[in-house]
Amino acid sequence: MVPILIVLFICIILLILALVGKKGITNTTKLVAHLSLFAMVWGFAGSTIGLIQAFDAIEGAGGVSQPMMAGGLKVALLCTLFGLFTFAVVRLGIVGLVLKEQLKADKAA
Repeated sequence: MVPILIVLFICIILLILALVGKKGITNTTKLVAHLSLFAMVWGFAGSTIGLIQAFDAIEGAGGVSQPMMAGGLKVALLCTLFGLFTFAVVRLGIVGLVLKEQLKADKAA
């Protein structure tokens, strides 16, 4: 989950710089969009790897109680949730950038 957190911080910094600055919003929007997709995919990959490890442990133990299984599944899904949260936050920032660009274009016209 650390890579997802790093991507979230980078995206937030880039979004703030784009909203405050007067540089090209289009390039920043594309970069942040790609980073948000990376965070989402990384979350799904982390969950998949966690589930594979959990099922390997269950297979090795021969049997597991239901509460232990539920706890393992809950932990495995945290990566997916954090990746989706990062994706949603960054996409909302992209919407803000697009709105700023449209308002700027409307004022210029």
